[in-house]
Amino acid sequence: MDHQHGLALALDLDGHALDEHCHLLAAAARHRRVRHESQKGGSYYRRVKKGARPFYALPDLGPGHRGRVFRRLLGEAVRLVRRGRIPSVAEVAQSAGVSRATAYRYFPSRSKLVSAVIAEALGPVRRAVPQHGDAKQRLHELLDRTYSRFAEYEPHMRAALQLALEHQSLEAAGLLEEEPFRRGQRTEILATTLHPLRRRLKPRTYRRLLKALAVVYGIEPMIILKDICGSTDRETEAVVRWMMDALVDAALREAK
Repeated sequence: MDHQHGLALALDLDGHALDEHCHLLAAAARHRRVRHESQKGGSYYRRVKKGARPFYALPDLGPGHRGRVFRRLLGEAVRLVRRGRIPSVAEVAQSAGVSRATAYRYFPSRSKLVSAVIAEALGPVRRAVPQHGDAKQRLHELLDRTYSRFAEYEPHMRAALQLALEHQSLEAAGLLEEEPFRRGQRTEILATTLHPLRRRLKPRTYRRLLKALAVVYGIEPMIILKDICGSTDRETEAVVRWMMDALVDAALREAK
């Protein structure tokens, strides 16, 4: 059995259910695999480098039947998450007019469903990492390229945070029954952006700056500034830029 597709027993070559007995057997196998991966820290995401947090990545299924079904399911998932909550795989299947067995073949868990949604939403972000200019210029360019995307897909980023927190609590209590959802790779994006400062700062200062910028780049400052402080999207972006500049200036003062 192909362990990357926990429902392989329940599907024929076109992705249709064979019978209920096979479906139940496959579902049981999927849950055993999920528990095993959770225990050993497995992840479905593509690794960028050894020891690095993974980028979200979508599979390349081509233009054929499998690719079309995947895109239909993904499109419905993106649309449903935009409403403000995380749908089940079964809800996505029903909305897309696809059988549950077929949907589970592509998304065996909410982790894989949400990670695919985030990959679709934020894929352009990782291709927008600046490569030229000083640190401040590169940080501002990063925000120029990505913050509008954050605002557009804010519900999806909130859903990812919600699922990550839920899984962290369930995993700590030993109650998580699907593979844990792990969040993205902002530190790698920021490290590339901050490359001009790596040799100018002491290692400790550089690491501290990288961690501090990770706090102000992403969905978390948007939640605080908009939900608690009542800021608009424009005000939120301006405050984030100001905080980034202040953090870089503080790090540079330590280097003098």
